[in-house]
Amino acid sequence: MMNGMEPGPQIPASTPFDPRSPQPERPPNRPGGPAFRGRGAGFNPPNRFETIRRDPFFDGWEPEAAPDTPRDMGGESPPPATVPTTVTVDATRTVIARNDSPDVGFDRSINPYRGCEHGCVYCYARPTHAWLGLSPGVDFETRLFAKPDAAALLRQELARPSYRCEPIAMGTNTDPYQPVERERRITRAILKVLSDCNHPVTIVTKSALIERDIDFLAPMAEKGLCTAALSVTTLERTVARSMEPRASAPARRLAAIRSLAEAGIPVRVMVAPVVPGITDHEMEDILEAARDAGASLASYIVLRLPGEVKDLFCDWLDAHYPARRNKVLNTIRSLREGKLNTAEWGERMVGKGAFGKALDLRFALAVRRLGLKREGRALRTDLFAKPARDGRQMTLF
Repeated sequence: MMNGMEPGPQIPASTPFDPRSPQPERPPNRPGGPAFRGRGAGFNPPNRFETIRRDPFFDGWEPEAAPDTPRDMGGESPPPATVPTTVTVDATRTVIARNDSPDVGFDRSINPYRGCEHGCVYCYARPTHAWLGLSPGVDFETRLFAKPDAAALLRQELARPSYRCEPIAMGTNTDPYQPVERERRITRAILKVLSDCNHPVTIVTKSALIERDIDFLAPMAEKGLCTAALSVTTLERTVARSMEPRASAPARRLAAIRSLAEAGIPVRVMVAPVVPGITDHEMEDILEAARDAGASLASYIVLRLPGEVKDLFCDWLDAHYPARRNKVLNTIRSLREGKLNTAEWGERMVGKGAFGKALDLRFALAVRRLGLKREGRALRTDLFAKPARDGRQMTLF
């Protein structure tokens, strides 16, 4: 047991990371459908910081199949294959990340993991994997980095005399309840520290695994110390499976909303992202289903396609919705003044033009009709009690 944390399973030895090791590439001339089973990205776009770029190309030297032989039985392109997940220990020395962005309502956050196994093809966090020398594509969802010392580091940071309490956001970059959390339990250890200190926290997730930690979250919510948000992109199971292959199914997310609400935890439903031409017609249905499950707060975010995400999303459209490709991309451009993405402060999170205004109006009418609120009560900071120092030096009083 370390610093009062709950004992958990021992963390397996980390997988050695070799940046020169083979990386999954987009199969040349692949037919429609997923390139890698259970993964959202169809290929690994080149790392934008590398000086050498490799483009896969079919030169006719692979074994050819008979004309009537399916491609996955020996055709000219490799058959779909499952890419295993590897987890490397992230030896970070700090765990609280700071930001001064005017587009978000928090100034500090914690991400227990780098990379996310949920594999959401549209994830705006994918480009951050390039800073690790990896690709924002398949690498992002298969080559993960875990922070096993996060809870101990957090306790040290909270104990500093200079620390001033403000709500900590979790799930702002990668999901704290992605599948690897079932064994690593890093998020749970962090919540234990925050609970012990009466420190406020907000959580955003796509996973029903959050139900596991209701024993921490419910008492904190009773003190006004936490809120939870479940992102529901679609209610259609088949769409979710292709777009968010390893996130909880839509029905499970609604069930998690119900469980959290029944435990007295304020729950927000996030219709995020709204994907024009694919999921935008579901906005009202998602809000109503979440309200019926117990959500009291609501928000929405329009699809963002920063960096390499643009190519990954276009590839996904080619594989799953080729007939809608032009309509979807043209609608996105109408929201972004002719571009697929904009990075300007105050504009990157919203949509412009007629379609953007229509989304705003639809959301406002639905929220009013369903009795949902956009903003909840501010979390309390006056209950915060600094944790005890680690004992290396005694205090004077």
